[in-house]
Amino acid sequence: MNAESRFHRPAGTAADGPYALDIHPKNAGWGYSSLRVLELPPGGHHSFPTGDSEWIVLPLSGGCTVAVDSGEEFALTGRESVFNGVTDFAYVPRDAHVGIASEAGGRFALTGARCERRLPARYGPASSVPVELRGTGNCSRQVNNFAAAAPAGGDGDHGFECDKLIAVEVLTPGGNWSSYPPHKHDECRPGEESELEEIYYFEIAEAVGEDGTARPGLGYQRVSPSGNGRDTDVLAEVRGGDVVLIPDGWHGPSIAAPGHDMYYLNVMAGPGETREWLICDHPDHGWIRGTWPEQPVDPRLPLYSAPAGDPR
Repeated sequence: MNAESRFHRPAGTAADGPYALDIHPKNAGWGYSSLRVLELPPGGHHSFPTGDSEWIVLPLSGGCTVAVDSGEEFALTGRESVFNGVTDFAYVPRDAHVGIASEAGGRFALTGARCERRLPARYGPASSVPVELRGTGNCSRQVNNFAAAAPAGGDGDHGFECDKLIAVEVLTPGGNWSSYPPHKHDECRPGEESELEEIYYFEIAEAVGEDGTARPGLGYQRVSPSGNGRDTDVLAEVRGGDVVLIPDGWHGPSIAAPGHDMYYLNVMAGPGETREWLICDHPDHGWIRGTWPEQPVDPRLPLYSAPAGDPR
């Protein structure tokens, strides 16, 4: 396997058993982060042991019921697609057995991280997901911070509690650059940078032409060496279902082709004692942040907002 294919896994190439995608520490060659995509037909059911990892069950399309062997059960409303709305989700702890069932069928991301603490199983309502608009101009994007870490120095109330796992969704309107300026988090520098492995999972919105034909889209992902770890170097054309693994390096931009909105799911975890997302901008490109106050946020954003309240 060459360097590019080690870090860019096109759709279908990382499938295993019941999973359309199965990235875990052993096949990624790292220590903590995992991502699975489970596709269930109507009436479908799947069960799995959580092992030494904590997991979040996140509907990509459709809804499901998540049952934990300790007795908790969570009914997830889900959503039509990642481009249609914020979703609710379920957190399940390490050392448990979990069942997922879907009456109507759907696709579900399982975001995971090896961890030490066994936290309680919990339901995450869609109405509690912070939706952030980041950047301006053609750097504008939307971030659904469903399992973000609390802000550094904050009071801990602005993040979803996990032991190691950090996970967010990013939506980038067609033609925009996201994950920009390029940044890294591959060194432990207290108060400045945290060491985190990262997975990018992509979905790309189709465009419908004047003749009514749906046309698939694409995007591009860049990762450049930082001088740490494996000196990861990737320039990948990404399509729906692809993943890019980032053990180290400057990552960004993530580029959405004009006419095709881009979604990516970020899964991060690392060895730090404190669960935090601290990044360092690339010294050649960080200046772009200084231009953002002079430009408006892309008027296409937000693509959607979190619902006002959970009906339950």
